[in-house]
Amino acid sequence: MTNLIVELSKYALILLMALYTCMTFISFRMKTRKSSDYMLAEMTFIMLLLQFVAYLVLYLKLGEKEDMIYYYGFQALFMVLVTLLWRLFYKDIHNTLISNMCMMITIGLIMLTRIDVEKSVRQFKMIIIAMIVSMLVPVIIRKWKTCCNFDTVYGIVGILMLGVVLVMSATTYGANISFTIAGVTLQPSEFVKILFVFYVAGRFAKSTEFKDVVVTTIFAAAHVLILVVSTDLGGALLFFVTYLVMIYVATQKAIYCAAGIGAGCAAGVLAYNLFSHVQVRVMAWQDPWSCIDNEGYQIAQSLFAIGTGGWTGMGLGQGMPSSIPFVEKDSIFSAISEEMGGIFAVCVILICMCIFLAFFNLAMKVKNKFYCYLAMGLGTMYAAQVLLTVGGVTKFIPLTGVTLPLVSYGGSSLLSTLIIFGIIQGISLIIYDEEREVEKERNRLERDKRRKDREKEKQKQKA
Repeated sequence: MTNLIVELSKYALILLMALYTCMTFISFRMKTRKSSDYMLAEMTFIMLLLQFVAYLVLYLKLGEKEDMIYYYGFQALFMVLVTLLWRLFYKDIHNTLISNMCMMITIGLIMLTRIDVEKSVRQFKMIIIAMIVSMLVPVIIRKWKTCCNFDTVYGIVGILMLGVVLVMSATTYGANISFTIAGVTLQPSEFVKILFVFYVAGRFAKSTEFKDVVVTTIFAAAHVLILVVSTDLGGALLFFVTYLVMIYVATQKAIYCAAGIGAGCAAGVLAYNLFSHVQVRVMAWQDPWSCIDNEGYQIAQSLFAIGTGGWTGMGLGQGMPSSIPFVEKDSIFSAISEEMGGIFAVCVILICMCIFLAFFNLAMKVKNKFYCYLAMGLGTMYAAQVLLTVGGVTKFIPLTGVTLPLVSYGGSSLLSTLIIFGIIQGISLIIYDEEREVEKERNRLERDKRRKDREKEKQKQKA
């Protein structure tokens, strides 16, 4: 009976995920707040239904069944509370982003529970803390009107934080990216990337003259260079791609992008010749089968998992995700593909794409240049991280050790991503404020026009 339920659950999960993905794109066409709220409620219901089906299977497949019931109940209640509280505190936020944020967290917790219940519980605790922090961010962004004036501070603090990591951190799998304080592992580059986007947005909002672009580029290059020296090449690539997009959006000059791509290619060749860590990653990417017992083991197991899952997957609890090294961090997309199936995995990518489109849409709507560049930069950072993660495990590009936002295990990545979502929601509130000011000005002009018309009419009558 259990095997039958697991088999049927595969198709139920795929159907629910496909339905949710369709609705998340349709939600962009909602014109009124009421219709948007209805769509949010429907998407939340589908998410909770998907969560119920997944945890029913995990309840049947895993031990500690009573604990599993409580854990599922806490998660479901938390997701409902998150949706309600965001709407209660901020009536003018982007509903689709809230729903998609909760869906990605739900998928991550389902897979982490399948892989390692202990890690899933730790991640859930971190999610609660990070969500509380992120809910404070929109009001700060909305009220702190002078945040665009501290670009130099953002740049200097970011460089100093990366420098501290370079000096203090221990080497982990060839990279110096984190250190542990009082048992808590921190990865400062996850937070520096937010400061980096704030810095670039602030600089370009003030001026895009050539000399200012040169100064901004020098500071940006310093961030990337420190990451390269730390051999955090995934982080360096994230910063580099984000800066290229932001400089093009701000200046509209393709020559800057061309120069940046050329410099990036040269830096890539140099990094390959300087760091054995990079050579190993490239060798494993080019031909993982020739070194399957060593360097190519992770990518080979990842490809085996994706291929084994096919379009409909093996079913929750039916695959072997634990055979993939660092599956809960670098390769969780492979685990999703193996057990949930290729269709489900494609839907995950489409939801990530929808999140980026929402970021892009808000960037195009906001009138203030600083917030426009900020939304575009954070959106690019998010999209690039998804591309690096999915591209790495599918052998499209070399593995970079970058996590899948909101899905992979990791506190620093989770907290920084939720802060980014909070910033974007703050920009959504700013757009509403701008629209309200425009509406007030329009109403004022109409009142003045009607008053002048009445005065003219009275003058005619007197005459």
